[in-house]
Amino acid sequence: MSNNTECAKYFKSQKAYQRCLKALRKKWKSFGKVVGRITLKDTTEDERRAIGGIIGRIFYDEDICFSFAEFEQGLQRTRFAPVDMKEVLEAYFGEKLSTNQREKEEQENEKNAFFNDFCEYFRKSTGSGSMAFLWIQAMISDKKYGYQQLVREYKKDQQQAKILAKNVGKGLVQLECTEETCGEWPLAVFAAKMSGNPHYFDRGTVPGQLLVNAICYWRKAELPVNAHQWRELLLTVGIVPDNVSSMVHAYGLRLKTKDGWHPAYDAFCRLKEPYVITMENLRGVTGARAEGERVYVVENEMVFSYLVEQAGKEKQERLGSSNLYQNEKLTLLCTSGQLRAVALELIPLILNSGTDIYYSGDIDPDGIGIADRLWQKFGDRIHIWRMSSTDYVTSISKECISNNGLVKLENVVNPLLQQTAECVKEKRIAAYQENLLEELLGDIQ
Repeated sequence: MSNNTECAKYFKSQKAYQRCLKALRKKWKSFGKVVGRITLKDTTEDERRAIGGIIGRIFYDEDICFSFAEFEQGLQRTRFAPVDMKEVLEAYFGEKLSTNQREKEEQENEKNAFFNDFCEYFRKSTGSGSMAFLWIQAMISDKKYGYQQLVREYKKDQQQAKILAKNVGKGLVQLECTEETCGEWPLAVFAAKMSGNPHYFDRGTVPGQLLVNAICYWRKAELPVNAHQWRELLLTVGIVPDNVSSMVHAYGLRLKTKDGWHPAYDAFCRLKEPYVITMENLRGVTGARAEGERVYVVENEMVFSYLVEQAGKEKQERLGSSNLYQNEKLTLLCTSGQLRAVALELIPLILNSGTDIYYSGDIDPDGIGIADRLWQKFGDRIHIWRMSSTDYVTSISKECISNNGLVKLENVVNPLLQQTAECVKEKRIAAYQENLLEELLGDIQ
């Protein structure tokens, strides 16, 4: 048995050295050598006698103070000499000692390896251009987009953190494919496909929060602060939180089932009242018929309400007024921002009936993006309505657009929207439908 092991064995047999040895280990981990002072408060007589015997001092007060060097030098005068203080402490505590700094470096290296492994995994499986790969890279470089959250899970359970990151990454890959086809996923179905658990990505869950962070990186968006913003964010990537959230406000559109024209929507059209269509309502619907030769679609609820209100004024003293009571053949839809699943179900039904669609949205990065994707999916029978560069100047606001927002304008395909996007990038200010009410009204007359 070595001197160091024998010395440690002696200390273990003497309870009076316990607190002293813990304090010595703490100093060693801080500095990696025999330096620093040790202070022990409220010591017992046995502790003072034991430590004083090593150091060669008599302690009278209950609070005692001595240097690490004094203790080590005292040991070198005992029967255990020569001793190595580090090896004595390792034998006493049964563990290898390293400094706090060294431990932090090792932990940091392990954590970096954890993230780098994911980079390599998604690079090999999905390619260096995939959103999953780019998201992991951004987490590492910027320490954002869910980085701290994933680190917390990593510290709790590395294996579970690995499963979590892979599930979210796979989810991003799937959503990229969904975007190409303009498809949508009910949240529960999407979660079950990615993890086997339909509630895996529910709002407030750890996986749900990490997915939101990943989507915010993808869409260059701020983290949602409430349920409404959370729903809107998910909808931008084709995830529908529920069938009720997926809805369109409508006026003047009849829906057909295998049994004929749906009586409820016939009644709304006859009474000239607006109504809501959800995904649940579309079950069994096989066709649609507009009241007029065109279907007008607006992004904003207030704009929809204004136009419908004007359309409903049937009794006016002056027949030449600018109201729409004369136009009994109006069909108007409101998508309320991002195109939901119900809108993407309705549009083919309308186009198949032989009616073209005129779409108008806010003239900002998100509004232009919605219009452009709609045109790309359905072609020239989608007419971009009141979103030209001239309309932009007419409806411009005082709302500035961030750099992240401007990036969204780089990949616009529609020729008219490309011109508008250039104006938006130059002025860096958003324009809104609410500033074009009279123009929109005049068009649909």
